Amino acid sequence: MSTAHTMFAAILALCALTGAATPARERVIGGNGIVDSTIAGAAGRIRIEPSGTGMPLITTAFAERATLKSGMLSFSYAVGTERVHGRTGVGSIDLGTGPSKHRIGWTAIPYTTAADGVVGPGGVSEDVVRFVLHPPVPGERMATLPMTDQGGLAGGWGELYALIDLGGQPLRIRFDPYHARTLATASAAVRIAASQGGTLQGAVEKVEIAFGIERPVRTMTLARSLAIGPLQFATLGVRTADYGSTAGLADAAAPIDPDEVVVTAKSQKPGRDRLSIGADLLARCSSIVFDKPAKQIRLTCG
Repeated sequence: MSTAHTMFAAILALCALTGAATPARERVIGGNGIVDSTIAGAAGRIRIEPSGTGMPLITTAFAERATLKSGMLSFSYAVGTERVHGRTGVGSIDLGTGPSKHRIGWTAIPYTTAADGVVGPGGVSEDVVRFVLHPPVPGERMATLPMTDQGGLAGGWGELYALIDLGGQPLRIRFDPYHARTLATASAAVRIAASQGGTLQGAVEKVEIAFGIERPVRTMTLARSLAIGPLQFATLGVRTADYGSTAGLADAAAPIDPDEVVVTAKSQKPGRDRLSIGADLLARCSSIVFDKPAKQIRLTCG
């Protein structure tokens, strides 16, 4: 083999090795998650959050500043029995690391008053999105959970969830550091109660979920703690009237064995069973990593 051929082969081998070792592009999100952003050159502030949708959701006012044109596709965001309707269009969005074309949704009612819009890790161009919640502490443990999207025709527009096995069926887990309480939908609460021994207690209170919409919530206590990776907990909030019914769950105020749960709710589609981990539990965690190519969520908590 000639010297030229030898050098060419060596260059090819080096390129192959370099390509194999190239790390996935990573975006690190810290602080309050709010970044200066532009849409079609119009300036705004968008919060990148673990529970956000893959399609950026912005206010109508921001969409008007950006002169976005709505297309044929509209959407609605369900919060329990209430719906927020919105429009969508395709535009150039820059979340601080360069512009890209994206379908963008906007609503007259803001998702949050803290920023002009929100987006989840599915709407960020980097392969890996690391949310840094606080500095690491001694004794932390990392767990790797499988990741899935919302599914259906608009799966890529929705949220990204971790999955756990509960009673032989998958349960979707979302991570929401911008809401104080850990909350389960009613159908998810029925499954959790059946698996872990759960009873409802206390009065109903109204809790804001999204878009300023409040829903009725009660507290559920578990006889056996539930584990989500390194997190273990025995109390959580239950959205009593959302996606199912908790009418069949034992009430701690009633004269009944607290470990006994009578489940009478009709079965729901597993896709509507959802547990949202709030700031009350995420205070124990230093980071949440969404690895999109690996379809994994890595949770590091003390």
